[in-house]
Amino acid sequence: MKMSDILGEAALLEALKAMGEPTRLRLLRLLAHEELSVMELVRILNQSQPRISRHLKLMNEAGVIDRFPDGAWVFYRLSEHPALTPLIDCVLTALGDENSADLRALEEVRGQRLEAAQGYFESIAPVWDQIRSHYVDDAEVEAAIQSLVGDAPVETLVDLGTGSGRMLSLLAPNAQYAIGLDLSQQMLNIARARTREAGLSGIDFRHGDILATRLNGQSADLVVIHQVLHFLPDPGQALKEAARLLKPGGRLLIVDFAPHRLEIMRDEYQHRRLGIGDDDMGYWQKVAGLKSLRSLSLPPHQEPGLTVRIWLMQKA
Repeated sequence: MKMSDILGEAALLEALKAMGEPTRLRLLRLLAHEELSVMELVRILNQSQPRISRHLKLMNEAGVIDRFPDGAWVFYRLSEHPALTPLIDCVLTALGDENSADLRALEEVRGQRLEAAQGYFESIAPVWDQIRSHYVDDAEVEAAIQSLVGDAPVETLVDLGTGSGRMLSLLAPNAQYAIGLDLSQQMLNIARARTREAGLSGIDFRHGDILATRLNGQSADLVVIHQVLHFLPDPGQALKEAARLLKPGGRLLIVDFAPHRLEIMRDEYQHRRLGIGDDDMGYWQKVAGLKSLRSLSLPPHQEPGLTVRIWLMQKA
């Protein structure tokens, strides 16, 4: 079946026209690297916010890119329409990555974002658990996690974005070998201290990026991503990397917040996303080659509060 048969000629022409402008091609190339907010795109392209917003609006209306508000921010990403994806890929292939100035500016934005997040983590590392417990009942969450994971022995456990090591303290006793990975050395130091206090030894702590861990693939029976995705510019890539680490039949446990409207989480706590929705999670899971086993919600006991979502997946 031809693409025009699926979309209709008018829709196909609209998509082509929407991409046929220099600034829009630059925007398309940038969004091929990751989803970005309007203000990030303004900084990268060094153009006015109304001008950038107009270009984004036209491409969104043509279905070339997707717009999704997240609290007071608005993000854009490439369309996931199955009929448009091949067309967009062809345009991007023809474009290449020639505009190095835009890509250098994107790297600067990533660096600023990472510096802000790392500075925040370094400053709050000693009281990280107290901050988190202000919003959710840790004992209830951990009981739910243990119930989902079960008590069967695990050969290799990998905790991506281990933070203060709470998940390692909870799950590593059933693992023969455990790895805790984090970008913050201060967090890793606290995780080391916490696991020693819990009487756990032999845990391998690594400084690294959850999106590109450099760990051996197909080695883990269980991978955990606990309260990390809402900080990331590309959560889908984190699921792909987790799936790469898993053995066939291995499981991925994800804990995060459900979508919410507490803008303070972004303003004061460096959350990039105000929670993770099931639609996004389902899409990332499918692309990563994972299938859903179970999911559950744990609402807060008092308002305002955050609902915790837990997803358990398995590598096909």
